[in-house]
Amino acid sequence: MSDWKEIAKFAQEIAHEAGNLIRQEREQQTVSLNYKTHQELVTSADLKSDQLIRSRIQQRFPEHQILSEELAPDYSSPELLQSQLWIIDPIDGTVNYARNHQMCAVSIAYAEAGQVRVGAVYCPFLEELFHVIQGEGSYLNAKQLQITMQTELRSALIGTGFPYNREERPKLIPKFQKMLESCGDIRRIGAASLDICWIAAGRMDGFFETLSPWDFAAAQLVVREAGGKIGHIGEVPPNVPPELYGLDLIVGAPAIFDEMQQVLRSA
Repeated sequence: MSDWKEIAKFAQEIAHEAGNLIRQEREQQTVSLNYKTHQELVTSADLKSDQLIRSRIQQRFPEHQILSEELAPDYSSPELLQSQLWIIDPIDGTVNYARNHQMCAVSIAYAEAGQVRVGAVYCPFLEELFHVIQGEGSYLNAKQLQITMQTELRSALIGTGFPYNREERPKLIPKFQKMLESCGDIRRIGAASLDICWIAAGRMDGFFETLSPWDFAAAQLVVREAGGKIGHIGEVPPNVPPELYGLDLIVGAPAIFDEMQQVLRSA
């Protein structure tokens, strides 16, 4: 077993370093924009942040593997997902970042044997660092987090998001409508890692969306350690670690999780 405290300290340091980089890039107005497939935005700051994080990890832990949004290998590989693996999103919420919104974050997770052991999600524009070690609780800066005690879905504030690929958006509409009819209200922040961490902080009560591992790997552990539940609308394939499987993800306070799952399955 690795020294998770050492890894957590390192993850927090590079999350801060990358966060400061993307903040400076935006303040200095040196950010350039490009597009990946399905009109997915990528900025020069994404690439610089990715390069910084990857280089730091490779220098410190050369034997570890890295799964990154910007330079992603095939994350369907069982061998990769079971390895000593860093899962990074250099800027979660790139559109927000490019439009001068505050809601974006650097997300860094470390996993072993398919389980996330350490996570750090840093929003540099709010100076909020969500950090977690498996079995030791989750924190926002120095404050330990406790999941909201929301007991009724009809009063709950639920987060979600929409895919970049326009062809995929109609599939979400029935789920969105069912949830909107069942919950108190819905929010779309535009950065899934923060959506999920906000559940641990009591700012929202639940969340649903289809995501990639780098979007939620760190944040889901923040929620678990704060007392929340994580699951899926459907079944998880047997060769994929549930903590890294993002299709139809559901996150929520324990008392409303089952009802959320039932509502979404009925859509």
